[in-house]
Amino acid sequence: MVFKKMLAAFGVGGPSVDTVLDTPAVQPGGFIDGHVHIQGGDRDARIEHVVLVLTCGVELSRSAVADHFTVAAGTTESIPFRLPVPWEAPITTVYGQQLRGMAMGVVTSLEVAGGRDQGDLDPVAITPLPVHQAILDAFAELGFRFKKADVEHGFIHGVAQQLPIYQEIEFWPPQQYAGRINEVELTFITNPAGTDIILEFDKRGGSFTGGGHDAYSRFGIGHDQVAGTNWTAVVDGWIHEATQRHYSRMPAHGHGGYGGHGGYGHRGGGMGMGTVVAAGAAGVVGGLVAGEIIDEVFFDDEGGGDFE
Repeated sequence: MVFKKMLAAFGVGGPSVDTVLDTPAVQPGGFIDGHVHIQGGDRDARIEHVVLVLTCGVELSRSAVADHFTVAAGTTESIPFRLPVPWEAPITTVYGQQLRGMAMGVVTSLEVAGGRDQGDLDPVAITPLPVHQAILDAFAELGFRFKKADVEHGFIHGVAQQLPIYQEIEFWPPQQYAGRINEVELTFITNPAGTDIILEFDKRGGSFTGGGHDAYSRFGIGHDQVAGTNWTAVVDGWIHEATQRHYSRMPAHGHGGYGGHGGYGHRGGGMGMGTVVAAGAAGVVGGLVAGEIIDEVFFDDEGGGDFE
């Protein structure tokens, strides 16, 4: 008996946890539904807390799904849950494949009285909203090649953020921009009304007055403004304008204060929403990029990275 109690202190013979996701793929602003299954061990166990955390190496969302109950020996308890996904959650999967360098998971923590935490991790895919997809399609149509995606800690000056992180999706430029741009970093800061799009252009030295430097542009698109616009033409216009500017009107990414959205439109240089809508005569772009182009632009041959 003493030996069993000692083993129990190290989690041996105690309850085990298995989380099943009913929604293994979800968009920002949505919910991850599922069940936490707790299998009783060789004795009754007092469960203090069952906590779920959505993480990409940084905690994005946390939910306590159950507290203070007993799982009888040899029985199974099934606890339903709904875990919210922040609007600012990084995108991990595009066109059905995982972006290189991005992974997301739901971690289940089971705290057992008198024992250690039991853990379970389940991968989950965060897929683009229509506004994200339209802009990603446009970059692919223009021939930009995916370089990498990562998550940066901090705040973007002048943009209201709920999370202390932001995602950067980096592209190599196509040939028509190769002499003017080294790379482009794309950031989405999304909320229930729409998305702030921040573009950082690493310009090549010698192509502009004053040598090479970064240029920043910021644009706002409402969720209800996505359809009916030729986003390839719009993004092309953004890039052309950025390559003509000789200075940045927007400070770099960094640990600045919170800023207000103030509506969606023209801020910090670039085309305003009126110009964006006016460019829409050519129709909707979303989802029209050929599969073979997408594979080359966004993914490894293996189709994605491992969860770390």
